[in-house]
Amino acid sequence: MNRNRAFFLLLLAVVGTLSLFVALPFYQYVLLGVLFAYVLHPLHRRLAPRVGPRLSAGVLIVATVFTVLLPVVVLASVVVGQALTVTTAIRNGQFNVDIIEAYIQTYFGVVVDIRELLESLTSDGRAALFDSVLDVFGGLSHAAIGLAVLLFVLYYLLKDGHRLVAWIRVATPLPEDVLDDLFTHLDRLMWAVLVGNVLVGIVQGVLTGIGFFAVGLPNVIFWTVMTATLSLLPLIGASVVWIPASLYLLFVGDTTAGVLLFAYGALVVSLSDNYLRPLIGGHEAKLNPGLFIVGIFGGIAAFGFVGLFYGPIVLGTLKALIDIYSEVGDRLQLMDSAGETTQRE
Repeated sequence: MNRNRAFFLLLLAVVGTLSLFVALPFYQYVLLGVLFAYVLHPLHRRLAPRVGPRLSAGVLIVATVFTVLLPVVVLASVVVGQALTVTTAIRNGQFNVDIIEAYIQTYFGVVVDIRELLESLTSDGRAALFDSVLDVFGGLSHAAIGLAVLLFVLYYLLKDGHRLVAWIRVATPLPEDVLDDLFTHLDRLMWAVLVGNVLVGIVQGVLTGIGFFAVGLPNVIFWTVMTATLSLLPLIGASVVWIPASLYLLFVGDTTAGVLLFAYGALVVSLSDNYLRPLIGGHEAKLNPGLFIVGIFGGIAAFGFVGLFYGPIVLGTLKALIDIYSEVGDRLQLMDSAGETTQRE
């Protein structure tokens, strides 16, 4: 290796490392932007020839913001409103907490005064509110910048994504057929992960709504949507909804409905997650279900929420690379040998 080439590779490594540090603070937003761009690309491909790539990207981003953020804001407001309603009812004596306190004391051996606990939390919250204002504003500013990064990434991926793919093809020293196989594997993986997670969330939401309707709980549609959203988190997502609902029925004395709902949630709702997620995602991605589940939990641990999608993609890509290399590795070695021979000549 000559000095010029060595210096260039060293410079590339230094700048690449610095670029990584620049992108790391907002990498989750960048990854989400890539994911949204992948989802919206088929629509953009159909809309762009009619209105132009810039307007098409802008319209799709606005539609996505309203489609995603508006339901989140509505759900958050409903949750906060219902929590405040329950707290107010407990304070005013409209909600019988004696049964709950007796249940906790009988089965857990702990004496709890729920009214006093709420008052303590409220007073502590007021005392700590001022101390945490800077932290809150810091978190909000980081989230606001992250959302701006996400929108910019999404816009330019929609507008110029085809150029990025073309550049990757030119810059990657692999044969065209190998790149075609790799892109095909990636496309199938991303589609399988999206379909698997979203479809399982919808199924779990509907199943939970059926159970709530059967035992007579109110706000069935709201809790169906909430469960479908939380079910994006595997194994624990839906249980955050149906376990508290089952305990609530037990606390208010409706033992039969509480036991039935708990059994229904454990045997039907949760098992549907354990069965459908690896089945749908693993089958569509042509990935072993066990590897698919490891990718989900490992991805969440490594990347946070976006790891739910990118964990299986990373492991699936590794498998695809190994498969492709096992098929064309000898040919790649021959190409490298031919290139070295030409270079020496």
